[in-house]
Amino acid sequence: MSATQWLIFVLIIQVIHGLGTWKLYEKAGRKRWEAFVPVYNAIILMKIIGRPTWWTVLLFIPIINLLMFPVVWVETLRSFGRNSTAESWLGALTFGFYLYYINYTQEVTHISDRDLTPRTKTGDTISSLLFAVIVATLVHTYVMQPYVIPSSSLEKSLLTGDFLFVSKFHYGARTPMTSVAAPMVHDTLPIIKTKSYLYNDHDANSWQNKLQLPYFRFPGFEKIENADIVVFNWPRDTLFHMYLPADRRYDKPIDKKTNYVKRCVAIPGDNLEIKKGVVYINGKELILPERAKPQFGFNIKMKEPITQEFVDQYGVTEFNTLIQMETKLWENNLVQQYLDKEGYSFAVIEKDSTNTFLLGPVDRDLANKLKLSSSNLIFQANLTQAKADELKKDPRVAAVERYLKTGAEDGIFPDYKDGHPSTTRSWNSDNMGPIYMPEVGKSINLTLENLPLYKIIITEYEGNTLKVVGDDIYINDIKTNSYTFKKNYYWMMGDNRNNSLDARYYGFTPEDHIVGKPVFIWMSWDSNASGMDKIRWDRLFTTVSGEGQPQSYFKYFLGLLALYFVGEYFWKKRKAN
Repeated sequence: MSATQWLIFVLIIQVIHGLGTWKLYEKAGRKRWEAFVPVYNAIILMKIIGRPTWWTVLLFIPIINLLMFPVVWVETLRSFGRNSTAESWLGALTFGFYLYYINYTQEVTHISDRDLTPRTKTGDTISSLLFAVIVATLVHTYVMQPYVIPSSSLEKSLLTGDFLFVSKFHYGARTPMTSVAAPMVHDTLPIIKTKSYLYNDHDANSWQNKLQLPYFRFPGFEKIENADIVVFNWPRDTLFHMYLPADRRYDKPIDKKTNYVKRCVAIPGDNLEIKKGVVYINGKELILPERAKPQFGFNIKMKEPITQEFVDQYGVTEFNTLIQMETKLWENNLVQQYLDKEGYSFAVIEKDSTNTFLLGPVDRDLANKLKLSSSNLIFQANLTQAKADELKKDPRVAAVERYLKTGAEDGIFPDYKDGHPSTTRSWNSDNMGPIYMPEVGKSINLTLENLPLYKIIITEYEGNTLKVVGDDIYINDIKTNSYTFKKNYYWMMGDNRNNSLDARYYGFTPEDHIVGKPVFIWMSWDSNASGMDKIRWDRLFTTVSGEGQPQSYFKYFLGLLALYFVGEYFWKKRKAN
């Protein structure tokens, strides 16, 4: 719903509240009209039920209000002597409409000095848990959110298994857009593995989807800059499961799309170009911070067969052995037609008159048919430049060469992955652009050539209709040759350039998808290690951003903790004497 529609909805709720409680307001010594005035009626109600005025604020905070409404309904009943468990459940399960029955049919007396202390241990426990959930939800939504790095797209800058704290206030906290959702979880309820929010992805016009709140972000104290690491909602998330093939399109609310973490390489107003794997912004190479450790694909040719000991020695965590095929088979037209028909896709890494070395997925059936084998003398690995330079000095290594893609790559933005590379652009993940980053209020000339770049922005992100008739472009049924952007957009990329599903494949990230800024690594877990080595001790309590190399503050934390316990011991000892 729009802001105007929500305002009307809130006013209707105020009328419903007033009609169901005005007699109770009078019995509490207030005026009946006070039950109908928005916000003011909530302040007066807090006085009637003996609760602090600041509770009123909680009633207007999305998600928090879902927890607070049942509390206020029950508290209202108890303020008029209705203390039974049955009536408390009736108040909550009827969504407060049980108050209508009390208001119009029952003679009740307001208890102005009632005891607010829970009468049972169970009640006390529930009150404490509810308060804890409310506080935690406030912190989670508006201050700091925990996040775990799920993939290696930022390797070696951020590692798989890093546990982060993500600041919501650096870029400004975004208020929830999904008004009916479970607190403290993202898109799935644990254990039962079902949606944690109310939304109908089958029918875009469903009443459930009209409960969505308009986008709003509180002011932050810094803006996203080039090379910042950012957590955001994956803008093209239309899947049931991001790692499984989709049977259909699954539409999701913006704030319930899958959380991603990447490095922002281009901000609104920038012109981006990638040439030979290097990012250029406005014609200049993007210089990353010192602690950034970008990885690239390298082809490594060995003088002797590769061993696990060699891989472990250099800490190579991502590598692929190459498939070896006879060159005469690879160049056979019938073989190429068969591979294309069956959907096999290979990249040629090296080729001579005898053998061709390929990179790509192979099953046993294909290996047997074409007599394929794995090469143990050539492999491809994702490495930092510093690590590649180390390998070059190893006497077991014959050559280390940077792997760069050539020609059009299937699935590179704005093309869709359909088994056929674009015929209009020769872009790939190492070479693409230039691309203009849309900035709010700025206009571009719209042509049939650049329309594919901005089509999703115009239609899905900014809600316009778009059609092309011959050589003419129509937006909202009006012929046009320009477009003015309503939002800011960013270009997010992983530091692990050869293994990252990022903007090169899905395009722009709108500003309303920004979640926050990773600021602190409090824990880092290596699932491939064993024993105490599973904990990456050097990464505990390190900052994500900043100058120089990361420094662990864990030892300082332990020192302060020890001082606290020593101080507490002597304080208690002194107090006892």
